[in-house]
Amino acid sequence: MKLPRNIGGEELCQLLETYGYKIIRQTGSHIRLTSAIKGEEHHITIPRHCPIKIGTLNQIISTVAIYLGMDKKDLIENLFS
Repeated sequence: MKLPRNIGGEELCQLLETYGYKIIRQTGSHIRLTSAIKGEEHHITIPRHCPIKIGTLNQIISTVAIYLGMDKKDLIENLFS
């Protein structure tokens, strides 16, 4: 499955809540999320743009997949299907 080309930052935040990410703060047009599902905190910053640039989205998904110990393709299918 390919990454969606039309996903916004707020929508991505909602999708990542299923993996334990919570919005901690928002500064300007960036949203900071934190997850402690694996026993250690993991922080990511998501731009509040619509749509998120594909390279930025790819990097965010890669970082989350590494933290969760999942294959990137599986994470993409679970999030966007």
